[in-house]
Amino acid sequence: MKTRFTNQNLSFARNILILALVLIPLGAMAGPDSEPATYPLDKCIVSGETLGEHGEVVVKEYDGREVRFCCKMCVKDFEKDQASYLKKMDETIIGAQLENYPAETCPISGQKLGAMGEPYNFVHEGRLVRLCCSGCLDQFNENPETAMAAVYAAEKVSKSGK
Repeated sequence: MKTRFTNQNLSFARNILILALVLIPLGAMAGPDSEPATYPLDKCIVSGETLGEHGEVVVKEYDGREVRFCCKMCVKDFEKDQASYLKKMDETIIGAQLENYPAETCPISGQKLGAMGEPYNFVHEGRLVRLCCSGCLDQFNENPETAMAAVYAAEKVSKSGK
């Protein structure tokens, strides 16, 4: 079986190589700086109550995502309409993290965010991720670790003030 290399495949491979050459010296591929963020919300997604304010926080997992509640009653309400609460959770996380998003380029294509229109925003492991377009989402999902390493590297540079 012959492997065909298209311009898109070669461009993707070039971008990955460039990313690796930039990220490896920064140490962004390993260590505590590349760990997913802690739980990103301080309020119950159902009631809006501050987590832990009125008792022990209830922690559940849905489709591989951690969700924290102020009480067991909120778990029941959440489970009646998971999709809308997960969407609300993502919107809340995006809103909270958008202003301080560290990367200026798409971690997949390398394109400047906004150059192709409004960036595509979504949440991965409690973190906002911005892509130049929704077309990059499949490549992100194929190897999220590499793409997230680019986001963590941008964050590290941003925090160092460079």
